Amino acid sequence: MDELEMDLWLDQDKCKIVKDGNLLLGFCEGETVDEGGTITFFYRTKEEVDEMYEKFKDRARGEPSENDFFQVYQFFAEDPEGRILEFQTFLHHLEPYMEGIELLENRRSVRDYTDEKVSEKTLQKIFETCRFAPTSGNSQSYYFMPIKDKEIIEFMAERRGSNSQPIAEAPMAVAICCDPDKTGRPQQDGDIAAYHFTLTAWAHGLGTCWIAAMDRKDVKDKLGIPQDHYIATVTPLGYPKEIPETPSRKEVEEFVKRIE
Repeated sequence: MDELEMDLWLDQDKCKIVKDGNLLLGFCEGETVDEGGTITFFYRTKEEVDEMYEKFKDRARGEPSENDFFQVYQFFAEDPEGRILEFQTFLHHLEPYMEGIELLENRRSVRDYTDEKVSEKTLQKIFETCRFAPTSGNSQSYYFMPIKDKEIIEFMAERRGSNSQPIAEAPMAVAICCDPDKTGRPQQDGDIAAYHFTLTAWAHGLGTCWIAAMDRKDVKDKLGIPQDHYIATVTPLGYPKEIPETPSRKEVEEFVKRIE
């Protein structure tokens, strides 16, 4: 991998994938040699692979199925020139792979989660990236409080009725706060750090949901947070049961006001 000057993105024993930007190259050991090459298209979910199968059913070599050896859900087809096409999604979680624009356009608020717990290793990677959230005067005044205690999670979920209920649907939550003794802009610093967190979580395949108006006395008392500190949000954190559809968005002309 060093000779290629590319980073190892996925290591599946006999199959390794390296990346440089959005370029992925795969190298696998097998009993046969693929002399023609395969063009592989990656998708986030099985449903997306199934949608592509419906489009290319006439050219498919078979229905989508799980490949336990490579831990993928896939099907193969041929293009008009006879080249092999592979459509697949991984059956396990991946290292972040989304580029900036894709991440910004695809992040969604998630309200339904699986029961799978978020590993400490993944949490640590998220917090490592959050170190680079911008702050006023580089004060780095924000801090994060992971919440895994079920009783505390239920307490948080009940604070704002249905608006805060998504907290109870996830295996954990995170309070994102700011210390006003370290900055003159605690709300701005805390909110920026919270948005940084939601984007980073999404890059790791995790969902969040910004629960507003959690900067309140009972929440601070429960978490042991000083009353003068600012809570940007208490967000659920977990793996989405499904990826929400993209809601309708305004056209640029509708929200850009130019000064003539």
